[in-house]
Amino acid sequence: MGFTSFEGLWSGKAGRGAGRSVVAWVLSSAFAMVGAMGCGVQELPSEEWGLEPRMQEQALVEDNGLSLNGLSLNGLSTKDFSNWFNGNPAGNDRLMRYLVRCAVPVGQTRDFTNPATGTVYSWPGVLGLAPAWAGGARATVTEQQVISACLAAHANNYGLNVPISMLGRNADEGAIPFSSEELSLFSKRESCFFGNIFNDEGLFAGNDRYALADDESTSRPCGLKSYGAKSNPACEQVKRIGQCEDSCTLEPNGLYYAKCTVNGVQYKPLTTRIRAQDIHRCGDGVCQQGESCGWGITADSCLLDCGSCAP
Repeated sequence: MGFTSFEGLWSGKAGRGAGRSVVAWVLSSAFAMVGAMGCGVQELPSEEWGLEPRMQEQALVEDNGLSLNGLSLNGLSTKDFSNWFNGNPAGNDRLMRYLVRCAVPVGQTRDFTNPATGTVYSWPGVLGLAPAWAGGARATVTEQQVISACLAAHANNYGLNVPISMLGRNADEGAIPFSSEELSLFSKRESCFFGNIFNDEGLFAGNDRYALADDESTSRPCGLKSYGAKSNPACEQVKRIGQCEDSCTLEPNGLYYAKCTVNGVQYKPLTTRIRAQDIHRCGDGVCQQGESCGWGITADSCLLDCGSCAP
């Protein structure tokens, strides 16, 4: 595996040859950004959400979402980190912010001084999903799985800011903290995400509630799907498994899944929740991403919200 560790990205180290001491975790040029789409994760100020600060550490909001367009699932590159980073500094800065927030615990940062420009980057941790990897070791298979799930859970090829709640356990079985307030705000179960993009097994997602009705849609193309839908054209890189309960086992608390099995392989998943207002309905008077014009009353042909498609 070309993906090794965070060694050299600890605070105070990265300015001294991070490009030599850190082998890139590039997914075969996979995370090249498409257009202006980013892949960072932005935390809104707690007063804007009305949530306690601890909850803010867990409830993440996409900054344009993670674009899966062009995502290769063919394993990892062993190119030098700084060479890879300078292939697209702006996009890879956003990607690093996202990856570090998934992998590294809150209160820690990973820093990098770009040898080509002298620019210093500092990426804060949040979820701490990969403790060994974050500590400088090679990523275990379980860490590969939970980071893959984190990437998939925050994918949004529409490039929209959609807040989510993400529940589950890290690679050491520590639970991601949550509160009753969080569950109340993010009141709608959404999806389970899992897989392993480090070894080309792919990414998977299923519905964690009844499927979307014909007149319903969301602005998260990798999340909820309607009955029988194999994928959303905006998120074909994530394979659908139908209902989560058919492939996954719930934790005793009933709030998120402990494991999911596909093709005989067991994965560690992450489970997402969304706000009620992020499930759209044809006829609410607003043409939202996920709805299309037409002559009908369904999400893919919503005359009332999006018009008739007439020129």
